[in-house]
Amino acid sequence: MTSMETRRGRRTAPAPAFRLQRAAQSPTSAVLLLHGGRADGLEPPTVWNLPDVRMRPFARSIARATAGDGVVLGKVRYGCRGWNGDRADAGRDALRALDELNDLSAGRAPTVLVGHSMGGRAALHAAGHPLVSAVVALAPWCPAGEPVDHLAGKRVVLLHGDRDRVTDPRETWAFAARARAAGAEVCALRMPGGDHAMLRRAVDWHRFTTRVVAGLLGLEPLPPKVAASLAPGAVTAAEDSVWEPAPEDG
Repeated sequence: MTSMETRRGRRTAPAPAFRLQRAAQSPTSAVLLLHGGRADGLEPPTVWNLPDVRMRPFARSIARATAGDGVVLGKVRYGCRGWNGDRADAGRDALRALDELNDLSAGRAPTVLVGHSMGGRAALHAAGHPLVSAVVALAPWCPAGEPVDHLAGKRVVLLHGDRDRVTDPRETWAFAARARAAGAEVCALRMPGGDHAMLRRAVDWHRFTTRVVAGLLGLEPLPPKVAASLAPGAVTAAEDSVWEPAPEDG
């Protein structure tokens, strides 16, 4: 898909990439969710797209935690189901959604990106956008050689289950090390027993993400292990850091 479609000889603008889920009268910040997809696929996602459905509990939990705080909630609408090699379609859609959000908020909404799988890759790809303050990537797709220099000065939180058979946690740990060396503030945590679909320990995935997003937005303290990893000079080895819920998480 190109940036413009041709229909009956006419060039038409593409559909918006930003889909608003909750507006705020006086926006102070924003959260943008990015669901997963495929390595390849030029067809658009369907209405009942399973990767999108997986992100709905996260959206509901984050919405409850940020109610009344001026936080805009939205998601990225992909034009294609796949990343599609050098086309990086999902990454381009994420950047376009951020441009649209920037126009909506007049540049006054520092944004946390929350992405799963291919959506995690798209979020990391788009994190250099000036609106982005932080990224939370869940079971992300982080192939070797993925660029990291644009993450300098950004806060990046990565969570990967050790039973993931779709995306490789070892690639996430390697990405975390390279991003930290490039100047990003990085926390990478292992979810014991976690799978790629985030069905095992689903409640923990939802609670972790919500607490971290609220902390990155400054609405509550970050979980101690995340705060320690994001502190200047932190060098914790990613594979040695394990996420376990605190007693107050239930």
